[in-house]
Amino acid sequence: MGKKPKINFIKICGITDPQTAVACANSGADAIGLVFFKKSPRYVSENDALLICQALPSNIITTGVFVDEDFNFIMNRVKKMSLKAVQLHGNENPELIIQLQSNNVIVIKTIFFERKPYFKNAHLYSQASYLLAECGKGVLPGGNAKEWNWSKILQIKTELPVILAGGLNTTNINDAISNLEISGVDVSSGVELSSGIKDLNKVSKFIKAIKSQ
Repeated sequence: MGKKPKINFIKICGITDPQTAVACANSGADAIGLVFFKKSPRYVSENDALLICQALPSNIITTGVFVDEDFNFIMNRVKKMSLKAVQLHGNENPELIIQLQSNNVIVIKTIFFERKPYFKNAHLYSQASYLLAECGKGVLPGGNAKEWNWSKILQIKTELPVILAGGLNTTNINDAISNLEISGVDVSSGVELSSGIKDLNKVSKFIKAIKSQ
């Protein structure tokens, strides 16, 4: 990781309805995350995901979040919803990234500080479009609202743009990103009223804090 890049990728994850998705886009979000992991309280059905994607402007990076699913399962949803990106949030095989990239899909691969695949494994995913750095401590693969030592991402050795996630909210975002070489941020629980229900005031405040850096 070299010179500190400008943050140009803000993803609001765990969106469950079209109205919230559009409001987040209007607040300046670059990407909207749709969780297809059934154990998540932010899980979205295929029908609801389709409605969300149809409601969003074309410049928004609609992103499906998957955990240890196979190529056919993922591509089925990519095609149905015309998803622009896929976030692999499990311990997926690096070959899956190559398969997805060959189908013109932006691939975000999550690596973790406390579980596999670890930060030290970043080199295995060099074919990805982005790496997302998450703690990996909690009941769910993500969305646990747990703050962690974000400076640990300095351990990641990669030429890829890095997205920071995990425990971010309106009160800590400035401190979290001030000294880190990252290209993007990903937030879910930190801008919620309850699981899957976003607080649009928090969303707006979160995005404004980043853009004012």
